[in-house]
Amino acid sequence: MKNPKGSQDAVSPVIATVLLLAITVLLTSGIYIMVQDAVQAPDKGTPYGQLTSQSLDNGFQVVRVSDLSNELMINTIKFQIISNNGTIIEGLANDASVYGAIGSDVTFQDRDAGLTLNRGDYFIINATAIGSDEGDWTFRLIFMGTGTRGTADLGQVILPATEL
Repeated sequence: MKNPKGSQDAVSPVIATVLLLAITVLLTSGIYIMVQDAVQAPDKGTPYGQLTSQSLDNGFQVVRVSDLSNELMINTIKFQIISNNGTIIEGLANDASVYGAIGSDVTFQDRDAGLTLNRGDYFIINATAIGSDEGDWTFRLIFMGTGTRGTADLGQVILPATEL
């Protein structure tokens, strides 16, 4: 195609735009590949939490996560229920018999169903079935870290006696 002055266009505007976009994508990809090892997620440190407990008049005890430094995946959460004589009942929050279960001795209720431990999530303990209805048992929540984040005690609380 000739313009009014008689010279020819070298590249159409559409092809020029496509070439500029392709060059931009290639340069951006190259820069990302060069710096991706230098950018790492910040280490959030050792997590910590706080627990509260209450007894219900139907023979159950509830342990609620009242504070938590950051959201944790439930496959890294272990609970222990420790009696005065040293008997330990323990399990993982993501066990099929614990996570969202009904009728188990210990159940974990994930309020947002996101497979994470958050503030407000809670454990329900059948105190009559496990024998903690007399009170003075300790409920302990443990983070089993991965990588640089080691094991940490998220909190513990004394279970109160139930009123049956």
